Amino acid sequence: MPRLLSCRRRPLLGVFLSLILLNGLAVSGTAWSQSPSPDHCGVGIPSDEALGFVPLPRGDVFCPLVADPKATHSFASYQREESSLLEADIGAIGVADRFGMLRWGGPRPGEGLQLSLSGGVFAQFDLNSASYDLINADYVVGLPVTYRRGAFSSRLRLYHQSSHLGDEFLLREGLPPERENLSFASAEALFSQEKWWLRLYGGGEYIFLRQPHDLDPLIGHGGVELRPRGHVLPLGGLGSVHFVAALDVKAAEEHDWTPAWSARGGFEIVRPHNGGEPGRGWSLMFEYYDGPSPYGQFYREYMRFFGLGVHFMG
Repeated sequence: MPRLLSCRRRPLLGVFLSLILLNGLAVSGTAWSQSPSPDHCGVGIPSDEALGFVPLPRGDVFCPLVADPKATHSFASYQREESSLLEADIGAIGVADRFGMLRWGGPRPGEGLQLSLSGGVFAQFDLNSASYDLINADYVVGLPVTYRRGAFSSRLRLYHQSSHLGDEFLLREGLPPERENLSFASAEALFSQEKWWLRLYGGGEYIFLRQPHDLDPLIGHGGVELRPRGHVLPLGGLGSVHFVAALDVKAAEEHDWTPAWSARGGFEIVRPHNGGEPGRGWSLMFEYYDGPSPYGQFYREYMRFFGLGVHFMG
């Protein structure tokens, strides 16, 4: 049975989400009259690869998830964490990417079906220790199949995750955490619908080939994203600043369906397009998390953290 602490200070989440919603409404402007296109969220499809069969394509037809702690992009974050094992300042990093294998684009630019290979390492370090001890590292490799038609998109993915404790963390005096040999393969299905500046998505996954063997297999996953089309601040040749906010929710059978809330809100800085080439970008995000830990070795623990992160896309 998972060891979860009781939920306290949950009103902080409501305040955070209310501020996100109010800011999104304030800067959306005329976005209600605009139709979404997949290039505004960082899918990065060049115009000369938008239609027809493309081997080794750039970009994707499925917009990446903003607030998923294990989204496939690189980032570096500071987090102030409280959990049943640790209260500390955490440095969290992710080094992740997706490589397109095949895409059948069309019938309109930005639509189609794509097969990719994805992989990433997600690690957390104790910034209060003398040597910034590695606490946990999750290794994820996946095979996503993505699809888009108009404002509807989906992602079907088979992926494997293995998780490992840091050596320095294991050698600490006192009560060392019990090491969990967590390794599993999972089949995931997500479906997404966009409308103006709003995106809703939902789905779930089934864990198989799991270790430990008594790990419950079902996970529900959903969320909402606000991404107004207008920019907040133009930067000329350097790009433009855009507001973005998101809430991602996961609930696992293993935790008796206790939800894990992950909220992010902040600003994206996107380089202007160069002809048919999509621009690259990065974002500065405030983060809040409340629920069962997203870190593999501590999946039985309850965790709450807030922080600030830099995320890279494109």
